Amino acid sequence: MSRTMRFPMFAALAALTIIALAAPRSWALEIKRMHLANGAVLLVSEQHQLPMVSMAIAFDAGARRDPAGQEGIAALTASAMQQGTQQMGVGEFNQKVDFMGSAIDVSASRDFAIAAFTSLKKYQADTLHLLAETLQNPGLRNADIERKRLETIADIKSNEEEPGYTAGVAFTKMIFGASPYGHQTEGSVESLGKLTPDQVRAFYHTYYKFGSAVIAVTGDVDADAIKASLDQEFSGLAGTVPAQAVPPAPTVAPGIHTNLINRNVAQANLMLGGGGIARDNPDYYKIEVMNYILGGGGFSSRLMKVVRSKAGLAYTIDSGFQAGKFPGAFVIELQTKNASANQSLKLILKQMREIQNAPVSDDELIAAKKYLIGSFPLKLDRQSEILGFMLQTEIYGLGLDYAARYPSIIAAVTKADVQQVARDYLHPDAIDIVAVANQGEAKIDVAGLEAQKSASAATP
Repeated sequence: MSRTMRFPMFAALAALTIIALAAPRSWALEIKRMHLANGAVLLVSEQHQLPMVSMAIAFDAGARRDPAGQEGIAALTASAMQQGTQQMGVGEFNQKVDFMGSAIDVSASRDFAIAAFTSLKKYQADTLHLLAETLQNPGLRNADIERKRLETIADIKSNEEEPGYTAGVAFTKMIFGASPYGHQTEGSVESLGKLTPDQVRAFYHTYYKFGSAVIAVTGDVDADAIKASLDQEFSGLAGTVPAQAVPPAPTVAPGIHTNLINRNVAQANLMLGGGGIARDNPDYYKIEVMNYILGGGGFSSRLMKVVRSKAGLAYTIDSGFQAGKFPGAFVIELQTKNASANQSLKLILKQMREIQNAPVSDDELIAAKKYLIGSFPLKLDRQSEILGFMLQTEIYGLGLDYAARYPSIIAAVTKADVQQVARDYLHPDAIDIVAVANQGEAKIDVAGLEAQKSASAATP
């Protein structure tokens, strides 16, 4: 499952928390924005410290584009595109890439397919040409597609033995149903069993269009020179991808709803949550601060302090909003002993209500903002991270000056803001719970959880 808001906040680096909020620093990233002749948006950040070049291209070809009954086709298409070109088999292709010490990759996520390369400056042109061939003239041979399809099925079957994976699949279906986000990126054994090479080739021809793509380049490059190279190499794949209808935001009906999956395991894998937000939600930054305090801030979060440190019920617990192109989910995840599943759930729901009902403390707010501001430069300290950052600025309309503005945006969040978004976006009284556990020991008590809600409502 995607953890768009969660990962950056969870890597706690205590040394960064000493940065003062009174005068938040800005970390400017110079980005040049242009258009290629094929319609693609090009973003370039020149970074001349090392003789390296990195590029990433976001195509509107992610798993949300999977047709009904063909779940997993976006990921299978991306995987198959790495199996050589029309002129070269996969062995010859990989040999050329390895000789240069370069890396070329095509993969699909929930929202987009990303084609990328990294190379030494002296091999930039050759590596770019190989990526261009991969994208514009992929082999997509029947045998290669079939091999990747069977490999993916084997991977899914292996993953299905893991309680955490099983919980994630069930939670996704429970929250999203038949919406574009309602399946795993890799698909299922059932859906992959029906996919054909012709369907893969059709998906490629439909969704790999440069007119809908965003290209980010960073490293030891000249912006005008790389634009000229890209115009020459990427003359194919013209056209655009039609806009996709925005699905309704996921919602959960009032009450506590459970999917209890019985497994002979020592620990219960619990996931609970409800509807979330899209990345372009205007409350995103307030929610980021609120979620850090609730469960996204590692050992600084309330959930970690209460469920792990005080009650000793879990080794780790975290919360996050899957903020993507469309509204995602809010989810809390943890593992606990089967016998302590009910107690853990009660503590979690209590913490959700408490952050709604009372303002957070000054210390909590200051610590959250210090961390989020202080850790922000870590998103820009490697070429791969700069690429991802630039793609986000364009895809979500954040603006080329986003890096400079971010500290001030976070610094402006107030305690009232935190409490308001907790009330607006957390729904402890309308929540889905998935428990992969030894159900005979866990004995999830929905009536008890509902009674806790009633008791909370009756408390002045």
